[in-house]
Amino acid sequence: MKKPLLALLCAAACALAQAQSVTLTGTIGSRAILIVNGGAPKTLAVGETFQGVKLVSLQGEQATVEAEGKRVALRMDTPVSIGGGGPAGGGGTRIVLPASSGGHFMAQGAINGRSVNFMLDTGATTIALSAADAQRIGLDFSKGQPVRMNTANGVSQGYRVKLGSVRVGDVEVYDIDAIVSPEPMPYILLGNSFISRFSMRRDADQMVLEKRF
Repeated sequence: MKKPLLALLCAAACALAQAQSVTLTGTIGSRAILIVNGGAPKTLAVGETFQGVKLVSLQGEQATVEAEGKRVALRMDTPVSIGGGGPAGGGGTRIVLPASSGGHFMAQGAINGRSVNFMLDTGATTIALSAADAQRIGLDFSKGQPVRMNTANGVSQGYRVKLGSVRVGDVEVYDIDAIVSPEPMPYILLGNSFISRFSMRRDADQMVLEKRF
């Protein structure tokens, strides 16, 4: 009887070591509709747990969930990987970004270990973020290189900075150029200073990035 028990324990340990993929696909009143690890949609109320994923809060089109002691914010139709990775687990090589209802490719990730929301933008030379986002993640952009920027309000001063790490899913890259803009931005633009580290292809309604070596 010992061998089956050991096998079960090993299987449980392996399952815990893997990241949980969670997607917010909709809401019904005060309940969120989640897809966990590609399974069937599950409706959860705040405080309920499904397959180790607990719904902590729900506000509009954003939910906060918790798994393996980690909390992350979910935006509609943007899959997020929770657990199994962490700073030491950023050894992945492939990023798959589904198209949002608006046709954009969105992703939740991290800059220097701080959670952010990205929008893929092949027209942006570098990663671009607002001064407000930079301050929120503790990025001291004032020490960066001043650059002149043409904005809707005329010419303003931005800053070119170097990001220590940028992570999307379980893929992490280092020393990435970015521009901090004084203008407010709804998302952080995932530009070519990041994209150039990958080969990129469109696969139906998904964008697939494969890390270059």
